[in-house]
Order: sequence, then C-alpha cells, then structure tokens
Amino acid sequence: MRGVLIGQSYYLRFDPKLERAMRPYPPLGSLWAAACLRDRGHSVAFFDAMLAESENDWDVALREHEPRIAVLFEDNFNYLSKMCLLRMRTAAYRMIELAKARNCLVLVCGSDATDQSQQYLQRGADFVLVGEGEATLVELLDAPTGAGAMPAHGQIVGLRFLGEDGAMRDTGRRPVADDLDAIPQPAWDLVDLDRYATIWRRRHGYFSLNMATTRGCPFHCNWCAKPIWGQIYHSRSPEHVVAEIVHLRDRYGVEHIAFADDIMGLQPGWLQRFAAALERARVEVPYKCLSRADLLLRDGEIAALKRSGCRSVWLGAESGSQKILNAMEKGTTVKQVEEAARLLRECGIGVGFFLQFGYPGETRADIELTRQLVRRCGPDEIGISVSYPLPGTKFHARVRDQLGSKRNWVDSEDLAMLYAGPFSQEFYRQLHRLVQLEFRRDRARAALLDLLHHPNDAGARHLRLLAAAIVHTVRLPIERWRLRRCEVAPAGGLSLAPVHIDRDQAATPTPQG
Repeated sequence: MRGVLIGQSYYLRFDPKLERAMRPYPPLGSLWAAACLRDRGHSVAFFDAMLAESENDWDVALREHEPRIAVLFEDNFNYLSKMCLLRMRTAAYRMIELAKARNCLVLVCGSDATDQSQQYLQRGADFVLVGEGEATLVELLDAPTGAGAMPAHGQIVGLRFLGEDGAMRDTGRRPVADDLDAIPQPAWDLVDLDRYATIWRRRHGYFSLNMATTRGCPFHCNWCAKPIWGQIYHSRSPEHVVAEIVHLRDRYGVEHIAFADDIMGLQPGWLQRFAAALERARVEVPYKCLSRADLLLRDGEIAALKRSGCRSVWLGAESGSQKILNAMEKGTTVKQVEEAARLLRECGIGVGFFLQFGYPGETRADIELTRQLVRRCGPDEIGISVSYPLPGTKFHARVRDQLGSKRNWVDSEDLAMLYAGPFSQEFYRQLHRLVQLEFRRDRARAALLDLLHHPNDAGARHLRLLAAAIVHTVRLPIERWRLRRCEVAPAGGLSLAPVHIDRDQAATPTPQG
C-alpha cells in the first residue's frame, strides 16, 4: 500500500473486566481520523486493536499493508483511553517498536501521548500530535516528509518531536475544530462491523454501536482531566447526527446507539431539535447517553429524551455527600441527583450512577451518605471507582507529593489508590465489593416485589432472582465485617477543606463526571 496505517492501543483482550462484560465498541476517534485523511486523498488502512489478540496482530497488519506512515490515534471518546491504563501504554510502546522496525514514520495522538510526550518520543515515535489531532495529522501528512523537511515541520502547529540535540520541540497547541458538521463521518467501512454485530447479538441480543454528538466539556470537576479539548465544548447539529444514525441503521443494521459524549444535549433546545429530526426521518433507534442532573431538570429535557428514544441515562452522581461534591467543584447537588433520577424513572428511562470513593477529606459518614443515596434512588446500574489523579487537574496538583512510582491503573479493575487516600487501598476494594453486593441484593428484591403485582409474569428468571436475593443477604454481614476490619486510615492521609463555589457560578452549567 505504502500509504497510512491507522490503529490504536486499547485492546479489549488486555482488560479482563471489560472482556468479561463483552460490550465492545469500535475506536470512534481513530475512525474519524481515518476519514479525515481519506477526505484529503490519502490511502488509508485500519487496524482495530479492540478485537485483536495482541500487538502481534499489529505486526501482521504492518507486514500486509506495508505502510509508509503508521499512526497510533487513540480513541479520545473512550474514557479508558483518557485514564491512560498501563497495559495499554505498554502496548503502544510495543506497537511503536514494531512500526519502526519496518521503517515507518510513526505518529502518535491521544491523552497519554499528550501528557507523556517525552516518553513516547524516546520510545521511537517521530511525532506526537498534541490535543485533538485530526487537523494536525492532515497538515503533517500533506507536507513533505523526511529529514530534509524537518524545518517545515516546525511550522506546523500541534506537534512535539525531538530535535537533533535530543531535546523535545513543541510547536504549540492548535485550536480545536468548532464546526463538527464539516468533519467527515467516521470511516465505518474500514471496520469489520459484522464481527461486532455477531458478538453483540450473541451476548446481548441486539447490535449496539457508538456515536458522539459533541466534543469536550465546559465544566470544572477538579479531578477530570481534559488534555484533548480543555474546557471547550462544541456540538454537531441534530440533523447531522440523525443522518449518521440512518446510515448505521440502513447500512449495518444497528439496533442501539451508545452516545459517548461527556454530556449529551447541553445546549438548550438541542434534545428537542434532535427528537423532531428523528421524527421527520422516521427513525426509532433506542440509545443510552451521559448527562448531568442539573441539566435534566430544565423544562422539557427529560420529555425530549423520552421522545427521541432514550432508554438509559448515566449520571455522574459521584457522592451522596454534598461536602464532597463541593470539594470536587462538581456544581451539582445531592437533591438534584435524586430529583433527576426520580423524574427519569417516572418517564420510563433507566438510570445509571457513576460513584467515586476516596476523594480527599471523605469520611466514613460521607461514604454512608453515598450508600444511602444508592438505596434511596434505586438506580438500574452503578459504576464504582476511586478518585484517580490525572496530570493537569487540580486534584492531581493537590496530591502530587503523595504519588508513588505507580501513577496509573494497569487495567480498568485495578482500583489501586494512587495517593494516600482517607482509608487504605484494601478498604476501598472491599467497599467496592460491598456496595456492588448491596446493589444487586436491592435490585433482586425490587424485581421480586414487582412480581407480587404481576404474578402471571413469574418464571425461571424470578427463581434466579430469589436465589440471588437470598445469597446476597447471607453474604452481606460477612462483607460488612470485612470492611470494618479494613477501616484503618493510613498515616499522613490528606485532608482538604471544602472548596467554596460561588452561587452565581453554580447556577449556570458547571462540572460533569
């Protein structure tokens, strides 16, 4: 081919927790980059690490396509890429090594490469594309390449590379794209979507694909890293999004959409326009998305979600303690979370909660408030994490002196405390087990209570639920005892005063998780 081979380093195979769940999505950001290159006339091949076995498959792709340029363009819409997992960083280094062994010019773009550019360059990458990446990638590949052209590269904004003296050169940061409708749709045809469809239908009974209607987040949660878009937020038009849904439905038989936006429908009226555009196109494809409790309380928002086919909304609840939410500069209240969850449930929309334990200053009482929040609201799903310090955040700056040699999780179920949290690492891992067990017990009880009102629906599923409720109830006292045994605060734990949030600022859209 002697053109461009684009890949990324997130391998589902290397993340046991996500592999067990087996809900794979193609690397959306990488496919957008491929589309931008093709739009400029470049010959592009694609390597999909998501379903690959190992980096050896990347080597096979290099041998098959014989590219002149190899690009690792990470999926900036995958939150795990933003977390910079150590196993995936190791994979990226190995992929760089393999590409260099085949005499490729190697370009790297992503959150980790932006944060750790020097390491990637020392591992053999020729250029790091800082931030968003697509425009820089196109301009770089349109320019002459080779050692003689290096001075020209210094004029391209958005690059980092090593000079002849071994020092890193930085050409600055390129503004992000503001007209998202002008960006070509992701190069879906480069992915083996039949394989994705088979996996989804075999494991879950339907075929789901990922999309994004926005880029960025304007809010200020002080633990949320934003190395790609910063505080800037731009949105595609509802009509542009609907056109892509129609394409995915008609061409690939998609039956469900998972929107990867940090916040979907932030702009007032966007969801209402989206629902109307879907109705005009006669499209009915169910979807799930992420939002904020305060935004959902605006007039007409939840009704528009229902009208447009939303089946589930994930909220960054984070904590049931208002003290901790304020310290995080979250900009939402516990009452808003409760009210949004109630209204979503009344409208027939499922609710997911993201929960975060271990933020500096969190006490046992704050943890109990979070457990009570889950019990009161009864979400359909929960995701639990511990506070994770990433470079560039206020949170990272506050705990930097406590960080050891390990500064990233190995994979998504690592759950290591990377700084001296209020309690021990084993305490939080046990807390994770306990809260998940309580949640499953309560879900089983709720389903059984529902059966009392609909006895004719009884079946094998309800027998399994009954068995689960009994098992979970028996296990809970043991797990609570184990948590009490772990309840020893480490020496030198950090304690922070709550961060004051200006009332006027909090009244406008602020942070998201």
